[in-house]
Amino acid sequence: MKYAQLVMGPAGSGKSTYCNTIYNHCLNVGRHVMCVNLDPACEHFNYPASVDIRDLISLDDVLEDEELTFGPNGALVFCMEYLTQNFDWLHEHLNEGEDDYFIFDLPGQIELYTHLPVMRQLADALRGWDFNVCSVFLIDTQFVLDSEKFVSGALTALSAMVSLETPHVNVLTKMDMLSDENRQLVEEFLETDPSALVELDNHLWNERHRALTRSIAQILEEYSLVKFLPLDSNDEDSITEALMVIDNTIQYGEDLEVKDRYPEETDDQETNDLNL
Repeated sequence: MKYAQLVMGPAGSGKSTYCNTIYNHCLNVGRHVMCVNLDPACEHFNYPASVDIRDLISLDDVLEDEELTFGPNGALVFCMEYLTQNFDWLHEHLNEGEDDYFIFDLPGQIELYTHLPVMRQLADALRGWDFNVCSVFLIDTQFVLDSEKFVSGALTALSAMVSLETPHVNVLTKMDMLSDENRQLVEEFLETDPSALVELDNHLWNERHRALTRSIAQILEEYSLVKFLPLDSNDEDSITEALMVIDNTIQYGEDLEVKDRYPEETDDQETNDLNL
């Protein structure tokens, strides 16, 4: 069995930073993971990419093609659809072995997860290659500092969950950038039901559309799987906890063989037992 995190979320939510954070954490604890860049518009990332979609196609390739005449959004969609037509290329370059663990850094164009079948096709392809797949949906903590942004972010995460139909973990990024006051506010949001959040918000828009926001909050409560895990990239305990939750979700480690810490000593003992 192989393992894959599909790291997704809106532009600016910190996907590449998350991949780099998890990679460095695993490197420090002696665990081997590999990162894959599947964002054809990415210009820079700090992690070493085992596979880079830009070796197959990049956003600039499409934008510079005079016959295609796409804008930036259309060009990115074209790149991802081109990838789905060339999954053999991806599979060949992954060159995965048993128990390999990959972190896929995906584009930030939200319709790829909520409206188009591209990411569902990617998840299906990985499962067909004997991967356990977990979607990791990132949301900037700025989206949970007031209730209407929280509801919007939660609905986006829910839409991706329904669309991909994979085990799913929602992560709040950039906790390290919050003030103590805002950090406490986020903790209160995470412990409060969406309906209660709506009632607490006296924003003029919500006052005018109270019935609508109550209905939306009720949807979130009915899909109680929409929970958020805060991540502070400067706190090793926070990183360890987030990775542990994702590993449990992805069933990582359940099929790993137990390795003897003292294989030579065991072999010598068995030999002595036979001699006796």
